[in-house]
Amino acid sequence: MLVLLAFIIVFHITSAALLFIATIDNAWWVGEEFFADVWRICVNNTNCTEIGESFNAYPTMQAVQATMILSTILCCIAFLIFLLQLFRLKQGERFVLTSIIQLLSCLCVMIAASIYTDQRQSLHEQNSDLYAQTSQGAYGYSFILAWVAFAFTFISGLMYLILRKRK
Repeated sequence: MLVLLAFIIVFHITSAALLFIATIDNAWWVGEEFFADVWRICVNNTNCTEIGESFNAYPTMQAVQATMILSTILCCIAFLIFLLQLFRLKQGERFVLTSIIQLLSCLCVMIAASIYTDQRQSLHEQNSDLYAQTSQGAYGYSFILAWVAFAFTFISGLMYLILRKRK
């Protein structure tokens, strides 16, 4: 039982780490001389432009930012609630609250990655002055980590739903 508990804790911490990296790091769209994410666009690895009010379709990018931040916060809250429930639940009860919060985190990261996947082309076209040199790019590792974090949070949410407290 101790090995299973350690695995679940490591799995959850890994999910949170993936969410932090995907949210913070600047590699959602990358190329030879540039990298862009949901916070800024950098060309020649030095010339960085923050994504702000002047950005066309800024509300779309804000939706991605907000849902990624929310998913990270919910994942951390789920971990804290799991630790509390670990000591407060009676034997045989399920970690339902932790599961619900973790599945909400999963939903948020899925929404963020889906919005970015769907709207990336139009964001680049509407802001052609910023994305002029980024047309030959590809999805970066932060984007991929967001989708991996989606899978991890989904699996851990299901694990918490199935898991019962034992001695």
